[in-house]
Amino acid sequence: MARPVRPDEEEKPLTPFPSRTQQAGSPAGTGLTARDAMHAPGPQVDDHMAVDVALSVLIGARVAHLLLRDEDGRCAGLVTRAQLTAHRGGSWYSDRTRLRDLPLDRGPFTSSRAALGEAEAAMRVRTLDVSPVIDEHGYALGVLALTP
Repeated sequence: MARPVRPDEEEKPLTPFPSRTQQAGSPAGTGLTARDAMHAPGPQVDDHMAVDVALSVLIGARVAHLLLRDEDGRCAGLVTRAQLTAHRGGSWYSDRTRLRDLPLDRGPFTSSRAALGEAEAAMRVRTLDVSPVIDEHGYALGVLALTP
């Protein structure tokens, strides 16, 4: 049972407390950053891995995508099952084809400090459903996924 409202109080709707990670005064208005909304990065593989091996890793891990790393361990892109399957089905297919040889989105990737609204808008402009979230040195921290 709700307590009665005193005459000197006005009834206000309950609002949640902001989380510790929210930044006050964000340009997007919510205060949330890409880091606040990202998901775990999932499997990361080197970009010199063969397409067949990458497809096996992706299927074995039961994930929708793999993050690619360059020789320094920095984020080099993201590849989906559909992209790997399409490449394997093409007339140009070779078992020697490496992930780095595929025409993939190579960035720019989403900064972990980007305002969430701005990150989502950038993904929509580039027609990306998923984008790697990187730190200031280019290492993948997670992924940001648009919800339908």
